[in-house]
Amino acid sequence: MLQSNPKSKKDSPESAAIRERARALNGAGGLPGALKNGALPDLLEVSLSEGLIIGLLNQGVSTYFAIFGHGSTDLGEVLRIYTEEGLVSVINCRNEVEMAHAATAHAWQYGETPAVVTSIGPGGLQAMAGSLAAASNGIGVYHIYGDETTWGEGYNMQQIPKEEQGLFGRMAALMGRSYTLHTPEALRDCLRRGTQCVHHPYRAGPFYIMLPINTQPRRATFNLRTLPGRLSVPRVAPADPGAISGAADLLNKATRVVIKAGGGTRQHAAAVQALAEQLSAPVVLSPGSTGVLPDAHKLNMHVGGSKGSISGNFAMEGAEVAVFIGSRGVCQADCSGIGYPNAQAVLNINGDLADVTHYANTHALPGDITAVIEALLPALAPTEQAAKARADWADACTAKKAEWSAFKAARTGAAPLFDPVWQREVLCQPAAIHAVQAFAKRIGAAKFFDAGDVQANGFQVVEDDAVGQTFTETGASYMGFATSALLGSAGVKRPQYGIAFTGDGSFMMNPQVLIDAVEHGVKGMIALFDNRRMAAITGLQHAQYGIEFRTNDSVAVDYVQMAGSVQGVKALWGGTTRETLEAALAEAHAHEGLSLVHIPVYAEQNADVEMGAYGSWNVGNWVDDVQARYLQQKI
Repeated sequence: MLQSNPKSKKDSPESAAIRERARALNGAGGLPGALKNGALPDLLEVSLSEGLIIGLLNQGVSTYFAIFGHGSTDLGEVLRIYTEEGLVSVINCRNEVEMAHAATAHAWQYGETPAVVTSIGPGGLQAMAGSLAAASNGIGVYHIYGDETTWGEGYNMQQIPKEEQGLFGRMAALMGRSYTLHTPEALRDCLRRGTQCVHHPYRAGPFYIMLPINTQPRRATFNLRTLPGRLSVPRVAPADPGAISGAADLLNKATRVVIKAGGGTRQHAAAVQALAEQLSAPVVLSPGSTGVLPDAHKLNMHVGGSKGSISGNFAMEGAEVAVFIGSRGVCQADCSGIGYPNAQAVLNINGDLADVTHYANTHALPGDITAVIEALLPALAPTEQAAKARADWADACTAKKAEWSAFKAARTGAAPLFDPVWQREVLCQPAAIHAVQAFAKRIGAAKFFDAGDVQANGFQVVEDDAVGQTFTETGASYMGFATSALLGSAGVKRPQYGIAFTGDGSFMMNPQVLIDAVEHGVKGMIALFDNRRMAAITGLQHAQYGIEFRTNDSVAVDYVQMAGSVQGVKALWGGTTRETLEAALAEAHAHEGLSLVHIPVYAEQNADVEMGAYGSWNVGNWVDDVQARYLQQKI
């Protein structure tokens, strides 16, 4: 449990009773212990707000990212007392999108489920927008929004001004799953559905609790023994022996096998590596699965897709049997459905029924990825002819990986170039990003990537050897995620140092972390790559139409002065060479708190310094070509 804080004011009788229950929970180590030793009775009458906090504690939820308002005052009062008694930690924030990202990063990085608390109205809408990152990346987070009163006495300030009921709950249900606690006694059902969502073993996501303003303080009797704990279900694999033998027959005869490791493989790296080595199958990564195979592993072909790599896309294009594992078939990951032009069949391993049957001509093995692979491995025995062909195929892919590695080394080692915006020579973006990622690897820092050109170059040049070294929000590609993610370490007992890789555009989406990180004692770094433009879209405009339009600006910003104006932030100029950048990174890392390194980068269109694109994408004036090719696919 957390450390107890002193009382901030004299307790009312009701507050004293809340504090007594909080101490009972803390002293017993949680709800099960308090029930076992009789510190709390089975049947307990408390407010809905306190019942919700007790129920969430029973699921391991003890960290709250909050912006309180008139729609959450009662919940906030209970959280105050539970915080003072060391049961929960409340991270007060300045922007709802920021705190939604921070909560997502907290769950993603540390495996602990937090909750987001907002008031009614715009706060809920902003937090819901930010929750798109959690929904797109399969991260479980509770969202608790104040909601309109249930008596219908008239419009509540900040509710949706429409003569209908439950509109916030209906909107939230479109994003994920939601529950309106119109009746306090429904808490048990709410928490049961909540843990099924946020702790889902295959497709977790945000769960939205609508907490009407007038039901929060309403008292009700709850049976504490029936409040659901955290969802825990056994691993499952196909029980039909024919499913495993059929998959083995497909693989044993195949020659050019390629594994696509999607974001769902992050918790199954050992099993994926074992299958790849058994099959001598090259592995193509998604941006969100770097580290599933060590960077130097001979079968690691790096990322593939519309912004892939020479080796990753070569493997995709040559595959005759594609093995998709934990993949959603996202457009950029499979080149809008045309990334496997020679594939005749698919073996798909995934716990989600929709994802496991996404492709045509699929042999589906639904279930836990590790459990399925463990069942499949003993049945794999390729023919001598297939084994020889696979070895030749793996060698061809290895040669392409060497080509990609040499290409990447040339780009990341490129000398500074003169940039007309900066009126001086500055580092090219791949070189600058590579320098920071190498520094992060040396010090054991977690890397968080923002959307845009920084993100695209980032997943092409990172050299991860394990899952958890990089967190890149490619699911929603949400600008402002990386800087906000640093706040996810607030309140963590043994936080990992984090570096946010962000562009100038993404940084200005959520600069509030400059204040919030200092307030909550976060130690980390913002590496701000400044090219004064939306370079990813500029590049796309040039590739499709030969000219850019409204993706840059003429306003210079002194980010060192801006960040340095916040007391507690160490702000540094990264300079224009790798040597000056590395010196700035070291100085920033030595700071006991949040630091920012401003890195000017080259922004002109120059194919000789860019990482390049290697696949297709169903956007812009490429649409007709991509869709015509899609009709020719066999999978």
